[in-house]
Amino acid sequence: MRQRGYGRDPELTFRMSFTILMLAMVYVGFMALLFWAGVPWMFILGIAIAMAAFQYYGSDKIVLMTTGAREVSAEQEPRLHAAIERLAAMADMPKPKKIAVMDTHVPNAFATGRNPKNAVVAVTRGLLARLNEREVEAVLGHELMHVKNRDVMVLTWASIIVIMAGFLMQMLFWVSLFGGFGGRDRGSGSGQAGLIMIAVYVGTIAVYFISQLLILALSRYREFAADRGGAILTGAPGQLASALAKISDDMYRIPEKDMRRVEHANAFFIIPALKGGAIASLFSSHPKVEQRIERLMNMQRESERGLTRFRV
Repeated sequence: MRQRGYGRDPELTFRMSFTILMLAMVYVGFMALLFWAGVPWMFILGIAIAMAAFQYYGSDKIVLMTTGAREVSAEQEPRLHAAIERLAAMADMPKPKKIAVMDTHVPNAFATGRNPKNAVVAVTRGLLARLNEREVEAVLGHELMHVKNRDVMVLTWASIIVIMAGFLMQMLFWVSLFGGFGGRDRGSGSGQAGLIMIAVYVGTIAVYFISQLLILALSRYREFAADRGGAILTGAPGQLASALAKISDDMYRIPEKDMRRVEHANAFFIIPALKGGAIASLFSSHPKVEQRIERLMNMQRESERGLTRFRV
């Protein structure tokens, strides 16, 4: 089955490229600050890479463990396995290594894993109960695009600067707590060293928050890209728009205690398990659902116009 094309999205491509460029500039500036201050940046970079590598290689196991998602066999969930296998073949990628189900009423889904050969796709019982078969397929297409686009790898390595800044902030906090920024009875040399460390502390805090905002923006753009890729894969943007609308609407009917049980997986979910919160657009890892639906419906209209021209 041939995937349908809806034209390129140069605006989205530009935004992702620009965000990555800005992250790179922040990274270079941060390294220059550490070099100027004589901070052992190689040690801090090594710690950050080690932590990122642990997160990268263990992301599938960590998420399954924290969410309580249970791996299911093809005998237990034949329709789910068949749908994912069919979509994976259409996307020209291997079938995910693990397929799991979360026993929760919260309608949602997620994908993780360091590459297509070591991926996990999980759905909740709530999602399977609330969506029809085509909507479930549209959601699975979105999740498979996260795997195909290697979003876990992109966002993990983009996060190295945040890990570095966070680690350094903790170090400098403890140094300041024990008088490491220069004291009253110390000479001018110690006072100057203290001023340098204060400058590094302030710069590190700025780098941490700026890079965090850039990474959240990049994550939002990756969601748009997964929506688009999933819609092209299934040829049904309207079905994914319908699924997103249902998930979002039902989120307000889910008991608070059920939401709290899965909130630690919000960064992975197709829609975060959150209620309200207008602050959210700037500090969210996902775009607004309304924006995603609007883009998908534009794709649907474009597709229908193309079909009409073909028939005429």
